[in-house]
Amino acid sequence: MLNQSDIITEFLVRNSVNTSVGFYTDTILNNWSNQAHKWAAGYKKWPFTEGRASTTFASLVAHREDGYLVGEYPEGWKSDSIRMMRIGGYKVGKREFYKFTQFLEDYPSDSSRIFSDYMRVYYVNPNIDVSGTVTLWGQYTPLPLDWTVAAEPTVFAGEEEGNEAIVEMMMSYALKREKKLTESLAHAKEAQRILDEIWERIKAEQYNYQVPPDDGMFERFDVLEGGFEGTDINQF
Repeated sequence: MLNQSDIITEFLVRNSVNTSVGFYTDTILNNWSNQAHKWAAGYKKWPFTEGRASTTFASLVAHREDGYLVGEYPEGWKSDSIRMMRIGGYKVGKREFYKFTQFLEDYPSDSSRIFSDYMRVYYVNPNIDVSGTVTLWGQYTPLPLDWTVAAEPTVFAGEEEGNEAIVEMMMSYALKREKKLTESLAHAKEAQRILDEIWERIKAEQYNYQVPPDDGMFERFDVLEGGFEGTDINQF
């Protein structure tokens, strides 16, 4: 199964029915498949739903109270999902929001290349020593699939098991409509199990190149050496 047509066909085969049966109209099948796809795509922060967006440094505005440079999340991106930022080609380190605000309160003139995000807004140190194109990497919410295009792939085009989970969730919807709640729950749990297995495999594959989070509270940017270094400013 690679696309929505395959998924709907597989669902019909497993139920030994076709779209001539009033209970399984094209409208109902399209609705179920789209709901199941949306659920599966949002079940985890999948690497295949990561995106990149760019804007100009000049588009950032100063927060009227705190003075932070503020930017709006790209349309369609999940809240609090920005993983990496570059400004003018330089990496800007992400900090937890409360650490970010505390650091700038304690060191209001510091020019460290740091940012944070909260809900659907990201904040950049207003004293940052770079400018230019702001490039973000984060998590987007896939658009609803156009089910009039039979060959349109799902987000799991490269993960066959993910499409199997979509079929299982459609089976759950169908059984729930028939008020067979025990069977419906069993298929929903199977869909979750499949996605959890995919996620565990992805985590195992990424383990070898992930870097542990910083232990220190803050890091100060080293202008001469061009990197972050821990300092005693993380001690209170």
